[in-house]
Amino acid sequence: MSGEAFAQVGDLRLCHEAFGRPGDPPVLLVAGIGAQMGAWDDAFCARLADRGLYVVRFDNRDVGRSTHLGGPKADLERAARGDRRGAPYLLEDMADDVAGLATALDLPAFHVVGASMGGMIAQSVAARHPDRVRSLTSIMSTTSPDVGRATPEALAVLFGPPPAGREETADRAVANARVIGSPGHPLEEERIRAKALRAYDRGVDPAGVGRQLAAILASGDRSASLAAVRAPTFVLHGADDPLIGVAGGHATAAAIPHARLEVVPGMGHDLPTPLWDLVIDRIATVVAQGEIAHSEAARPR
Repeated sequence: MSGEAFAQVGDLRLCHEAFGRPGDPPVLLVAGIGAQMGAWDDAFCARLADRGLYVVRFDNRDVGRSTHLGGPKADLERAARGDRRGAPYLLEDMADDVAGLATALDLPAFHVVGASMGGMIAQSVAARHPDRVRSLTSIMSTTSPDVGRATPEALAVLFGPPPAGREETADRAVANARVIGSPGHPLEEERIRAKALRAYDRGVDPAGVGRQLAAILASGDRSASLAAVRAPTFVLHGADDPLIGVAGGHATAAAIPHARLEVVPGMGHDLPTPLWDLVIDRIATVVAQGEIAHSEAARPR
């Protein structure tokens, strides 16, 4: 664990943190809407590094300690109609942030893992930067805001008013987990509260979350662009995900040539610790596949 640092990516400063040895295959972890890099638990990242990976987590634009853009507010109604003028930026821009961070960290090629909105961003990275992405892991995500629509209860989590203050932030995180979390596993209230408090102390920005949501809504369907992805791809989705239904996982796997899909019973829209072994194993496996594919492609013909 290297401690937090900053990288200049265009006009943005992205806060990031690394685990493992720099010479190992690099894996960039992309978090979901409103989530800071701590959404990827310290212990989860350390265990990935123990599998021989150089793990980099970071705050997306508009969250945590990365640049908060301010400026124009998101117009969610316009964005929901697919009008890109409703969003100050798009998922494609956030994908280019990931590639730019890799460049700033002197990582010419890398593996990308994303969860929820992070999965959408990771998909775009693989589609937009195919010469740099060696493998893609898309977790509890989708190809389009119209595929895998949320239940009304889960939508209320996403569109509810922001909590007032530190303790209410932690209470809300636990309450939200009861709605969208994994019904097949016990609620880890202490861990959820600790992560929420840590994120609050690093800085919260409801307007920034609104801009991220607008980016999801306005960016539309990625299916056509994903047909060009050539990196080994693994798609993981919970059978009981109420926020992005399992149709999103099926659509992602169908859009990407040769992608492998695994649907996990009892998993909702989170990564409870009992599933870490499975998730870490699947990431390490597809990274190994990507490294082999790269080595084979580099051999003289």
